[in-house]
This record gives sequence, C-alpha cells and structure tokens, in this order.
Amino acid sequence: MTTSNPPSASADASETQAGSACHDGNHHGYISSKDNYLKRLRRIEGQARGIQRMVEEEKYCIDILTQVSAMTSALRSVALGLLDDHMSHCVADAVAVGGEEADAKLQEVSDAIARLVRS
Repeated sequence: MTTSNPPSASADASETQAGSACHDGNHHGYISSKDNYLKRLRRIEGQARGIQRMVEEEKYCIDILTQVSAMTSALRSVALGLLDDHMSHCVADAVAVGGEEADAKLQEVSDAIARLVRS
C-alpha cells in the first residue's frame, strides 16, 4: 500500500467545512451499505494480520507481496465504493442546492479523487 503526503491544514479546514453540509442532520451516503463496508473492512483487517504473521514466519517475499496486492485492491474497492456513495448522495444533494455548497462539494470530491489516484 502506498501512502501519500498528508493534506495541508488549509485542505483539512476546507474539507471539514464542505463536509458539514452532508451530515447536518442527514445520514452519510454510505449508511445503507454500512454493514457491508464494516464486513469488508474486518476482512481487510484480517488480511493485514495475516501479512504480519507471514513476515513473522519469514514466508517467501513473493507470497507476501501477493497478499499485500490483494489487500491493496480490497482497500481500493472500499474507497471507490465510498466515493461513489458520496457522489451519489452528498455531492448530488449539494449540486441540487447549488451555490457555494455545490462548489465546495465538487472541490472536496475532486481532492478525494486526487488523493486516491496518488495512492
């Protein structure tokens, strides 16, 4: 899994401000799939423990890399699902309202996509 540089403090502030409209009394876009996401994340957590165990047991490098690749794909799948849910719920709602809220949500999702592409 590749990590990217953390976003700047100004990016954090704009994301927090933009993100508030999505959950002011409303549910997040992923709420209908929450149990599915939790199940998938628990499976990924198990994969991480398995990889750690493989390193502890000094398993073959390629076998470990294969498992890292599988875990990375699983995380990317969760991220893309969350992104899709966010766009179809939070971003779509903000665009329907228009104005600064829409601009902020579109910038927020653009920044999120950029982070995913860099990772």
